[in-house]
This record gives sequence, C-alpha cells and structure tokens, in this order.
Amino acid sequence: MHKVCLLVLFLSTLLIAQRRPGAVFLLIWPGARPTALAGSFAAIADDPTACYYNQAGLAFIKKPMITLQHANWLPALQPDMYYEFIGVAKPFKFGTLGFDIIYLTTGKTQVVDPEGIYLGEYTTFDISIGLNYGVELNPKLGLGLGWKLIYSYLVPEWVLVKMPGLGLDKGGTGLIYAFDSGVLYKPFKFVSFATALQNIGPDISYSESGSSDPLPYTLRLATRFDPVQTTAVHITLTAEVTKILVGMFAQEDNSFFENLKYELEEAWKSIGLEINYYNFIKLRGGYFYDKEGARKGFTYGGGVQAGGFSLDVGIDQAIYDFPTSNRKFSLTYRFK
Repeated sequence: MHKVCLLVLFLSTLLIAQRRPGAVFLLIWPGARPTALAGSFAAIADDPTACYYNQAGLAFIKKPMITLQHANWLPALQPDMYYEFIGVAKPFKFGTLGFDIIYLTTGKTQVVDPEGIYLGEYTTFDISIGLNYGVELNPKLGLGLGWKLIYSYLVPEWVLVKMPGLGLDKGGTGLIYAFDSGVLYKPFKFVSFATALQNIGPDISYSESGSSDPLPYTLRLATRFDPVQTTAVHITLTAEVTKILVGMFAQEDNSFFENLKYELEEAWKSIGLEINYYNFIKLRGGYFYDKEGARKGFTYGGGVQAGGFSLDVGIDQAIYDFPTSNRKFSLTYRFK
C-alpha cells in the first residue's frame, strides 16, 4: 500500500491549489524529444506527440507518422513504475487525424494490514485514449481539437473495505472525458507561436470513495524561433509557459494584483534548444522551472534519424529534488 501513498503524495506536489486535481498523470510529458526540450513543444508539435502538446500541429503533418515511447518512470520512487505513449498521425484531404494512448502504472501493489497480514495485491494504473484533429486554415495557421477518455484505477474497493484505517478520502476507479484545443501560427518560416487549452471537462469521480476532483485544466503559451537554417545545421529555440488553471486566485485575502503576481510566478517555465546536423544527428537541451512544485533543472537528450526512422532519448531527472534516473526512449517512423 505504501507504493500508492508515495505516488499520490508525489503527484500532488505537481500542483498546489485550493482543489487538488485528479488524473494528474496527464501532466507528465510524453515523448523523448519534448522531454529533452523541458516540455517546451507546443510551438513545434511536428510529430504524433502533437496529440498531447498541441493538436494544431497535426495540421502541418503531411505524411503518416507513428511514435512509440517507453520509460521506467522515476524508479527511485518505485522500480516498477512505467510510463508509455503511442501516437499516430494520418493526413487526409481535409486535415490530419491523430490517435494517442497514454498509460502510467506503478506495477503490482501488495496490501498488508497493520498487523503484517498479507491481504492481496493489485495493479494501479491510469490511461488516456485520445482522438484528435488538426486542420490548416491557411499555410500559416492551424487549428486543432482533441477528445480523450480518461480511466483511473487507484485503489480497488476491497482495499478500502479491508483497511478503513488508511483514511483515504479519494481512491477507487474513475472514468471521465475531456477536450483539448490548440492554435499554431507560423507567420514566417523561422518563427511560430502557439497556444493550447487542455483537459477541459467534468470533475473525475471515484466510484468507491464517492469523492471527485477537477481535471488538471492547462493553458500553454509557446513560441519557436529557428535562427539557423542551412543544409548542414538547423537550430531551433523554443520557450513555453504552462499554467495550471485549477484553484487560480484562491487566496481571498490577497488583492487581485497580488494573486496575479503569484499566478504568474507559479506558472511553469521552460526553454529548449535543438541542433539538427544534416537531418541525421540531433542534440537537445532545455531548462525547466516550477517554483511551487520545487522542480527545476536542466533536461537533455538527442537522437538519430535515418530511412524514415527516428530514435530519441530524453532525460529530465535533474529537475527532481531527489536522486533518481528518468529516461524516456522514443521511436518514430514517418511513412513515405
């Protein structure tokens, strides 16, 4: 049971708000490439991870693509936690459709009562299945929409029945849906601007405990700048601000401007740099800052591309305030 408590406590630190969201796994960055760029990807969004970061990026994908990602997520918390992603983008005459699955599991959890008696085990997991669409309004402007089904399996009913002393006020299983939307504007070949509104939907209710939590409503504002674009070297700089909208302006004793200052300081900030050498070797780095969640530090990674395949790694373990490894591996294929 300690595994579930650890995970709940850690995910709770991702957000500090009057109402703590449920389905917080939706805030974990999928994809090795975006992870190496500190999650600053909404203004790039040129592969199937656009299904997560900004569906408007799908509008500019002109060839079918598929991305698979695997990560042994934060093994210092628990060695058998895994975070997986699959995304597919398929262009059609009137836009591009995207499909994605996000899956997080803590592995098997053994349940032992205070007297040390083994009661059984179960596997905690969260999953999101998304359908997405991006369309070009003109060669410079893309719009995107997404719908996702979210299922959260935190604690089975029999655990809550057999161990009332846990004092858990949330748990059980939850099923809900949510919507995303995004805009990607490319006024010039070397610059783009993006905004995305994500995870908008009803509160997720947990059947066994009877509690409910809001989804992690999220706003992304991002920009991308390519200062160098030659045959040999292509350099991309990107910056992004991510704001969790749950519990905003919650301090009733503060003035509007005091609350506004706090919200701006609390927003997540990230920057990223990608160096593409002959469209073959990719080097990436970034910096992430989350003041309230005490997460800050450098991210890095890279990849190789050949024959339509891209193999990438993204490492963000330095942003956490405890020793751990955290590596994501992605394989992307662009069909001809």
